[in-house]
Amino acid sequence: MKDLHNNIKAVSLIDPIVANNDTEGTPASGLDTRGFQSAELIATLGAAADTLASGSLYWDIVLEESDDDSTWTAVTSANDVLVAANSNVAAPDANGIIATVSAAADDNKVYRVGYTGSKRYCRIKFDATGTHTNGTVLALMGILSHALGLPATD
Repeated sequence: MKDLHNNIKAVSLIDPIVANNDTEGTPASGLDTRGFQSAELIATLGAAADTLASGSLYWDIVLEESDDDSTWTAVTSANDVLVAANSNVAAPDANGIIATVSAAADDNKVYRVGYTGSKRYCRIKFDATGTHTNGTVLALMGILSHALGLPATD
């Protein structure tokens, strides 16, 4: 049997919270890829307690990167991401948006993307549009793999 357990590192970037506004993480730091050659970001959204509507009340899921964990820019190149066929995400647009959650059919899902860019840090930003009075449960986890030294430890 193959050993996945000792070959990955799991990092909680945003513990499950009820969010009403833009959320970058707590703290707002990203996934540090130092010592690893692969990174995956896994965003989870629960059922929105507000009625999501395209154009007026929605969440954008934005992929960002940084050299120093303080200055963040949107990932805009499809060459810097891995997106599975038939997944809930797409290659980033000019603003780094990989998914928009704008209807009840879009929440209660997992959104995951592989980061292959050249920056040391990557993260997902949940960008709220409209007034989210009751909020949505959000969480973000990072998975690092292909460690330069094994075993990979949390």
